[in-house]
Amino acid sequence: MDKTLRTAATGLTAQQRYVEIISNNIANVNTTGFKKNRPEFQDLLYETLKPAGNTARTGVEPLNEVQIGSGVELVATTKMFKQGDLQQTNNHLDMAISGEGFFVMRKPDNTLAYTRDGSFKMDRNGTLVNAQGLVLDPGFRIPSEATEVQVSRDGVVSVLTENSTEAQTIGQIELARFINPAGLKAAGDNVFLPTPGSGQPVIEQPGKNNTGAIYQSHLENSNVDIVDEMVNMITAQRAYELNSKSVKTADDILNTAVSLKR
Repeated sequence: MDKTLRTAATGLTAQQRYVEIISNNIANVNTTGFKKNRPEFQDLLYETLKPAGNTARTGVEPLNEVQIGSGVELVATTKMFKQGDLQQTNNHLDMAISGEGFFVMRKPDNTLAYTRDGSFKMDRNGTLVNAQGLVLDPGFRIPSEATEVQVSRDGVVSVLTENSTEAQTIGQIELARFINPAGLKAAGDNVFLPTPGSGQPVIEQPGKNNTGAIYQSHLENSNVDIVDEMVNMITAQRAYELNSKSVKTADDILNTAVSLKR
């Protein structure tokens, strides 16, 4: 009977983790460029009570084994990189990627991070940075006399000044693609870090070789579907209740077995 309690306990733990993942998805429903997490569960080891092919007792070979499982565990969480809706902001420094790819950000320690959040700002030097101060790579400087910044779909950055009627090119935005973006490590602050599972980044010009295009004055919304998450929350809650009933049932059976002595 203790096996029933242990098996139900794994179910309670797994469903609690599921609710935590759903809660994080819902909490980030308005986070720019957020990609939802999907949990992946796996059954545990099985105890074989009667193996297949045992003819010692009946002389007839049974076709199926008699096995009892040990429960469930959370083995992975997968980032779902489905495209989020693009929202127009009318801010000329906002950018969204339509398709595959990530903006490349340079950290203070000179390492690179990757993001789908294109809400950029200018620092005091005219360099484009994100909310945490990470610099867009490759970097370029927007001159102080610029009156308008233009970013084409293929990432060419140009500016207009008061003394010029023609746009002057000042930089080129490049995007990074990964063979397996689901293998990226979420590091918080809307950035991802590469892992052996994601592979090394491939730097491409926007719009080339299956890389997404850049839409200026737009931001990518979170890809969390609030209705799906609410349905998942109800499913996880009911599964948790059923596992708790398994614990109660096992406790009732133990109580009955103990009372037989009386």
